[in-house]
Amino acid sequence: MMDGKDGAGMTIAARKLTFEEYLSYDDGTDTRYELVNGELVAMSLGTGRHGKIIKFVDDQLNRAIQQSGLDWTSQRLTVGVQSPRGYRWDTCRIPDITVLTLEQWSDMDDREAVILAHQAPPKLVVEVVSPSTQTEDYRAKWVEYSALDIAEYWMIDPIQNIVTICILEQGRYQDTIFRGKERIISPTFPRLNLTAEQILKAEG
Repeated sequence: MMDGKDGAGMTIAARKLTFEEYLSYDDGTDTRYELVNGELVAMSLGTGRHGKIIKFVDDQLNRAIQQSGLDWTSQRLTVGVQSPRGYRWDTCRIPDITVLTLEQWSDMDDREAVILAHQAPPKLVVEVVSPSTQTEDYRAKWVEYSALDIAEYWMIDPIQNIVTICILEQGRYQDTIFRGKERIISPTFPRLNLTAEQILKAEG
C-alpha cells in the first residue's frame, strides 16, 4: 500500500473525474490517489524517514488526545478532505495526519472516509514535506486548508529541518517556524511537549 507522498505525483486519468466519480474510483490496485482539479494524482511511496515522522507524530497526538480526555482521534493517511480550488470542489486531499472528532470518524464507518465540504472541518492536519510536495504543501494546501477553516496546519519539513505551525486567524494562517530544540506551540494541543528536533528525528 502506498504510504506517503515522497516522490513525483503522477496524473493517471486522461479524462477528468467529478468528485463523486473519485469517491467510487477503483483501479484494482492498492494505490492511493488524491484528486486535484479533477485529475487523479498517485501518492508515491515515502522514504523511511518520511514514514517514521508520520508515525511518531500520529502516536504523540493520539497520546495527547487520550491524556486530555478528548473525544478525538488522530488518523494517518486514511482520511480525505474535500478542498476548494478557485470556485471548484473537484479536489480531495489526503493529509499525512488528520485529527478529527470520534463522531466524524464513526460517521465514515459505512461510507468513504472523506470530510465533505459542507461538514465541520478537522481539528488539525499535518503534512510531511518531501521534494516533490514542497510547492503543494507550502502554497496550494496552505490556501485550501485555510479556506476550509482548519484551525491548525503543521508542515514538517525534513529538507529544511523546520516545523511550521500555521494558526488560523481571521480566515488566514499565521505561520510560526520552529527549529532545533525550540518547543513547538500548538493551540490545539497546548500541553504537547515536543521540540522541532524531536519531531524531525522522530524520537522523543
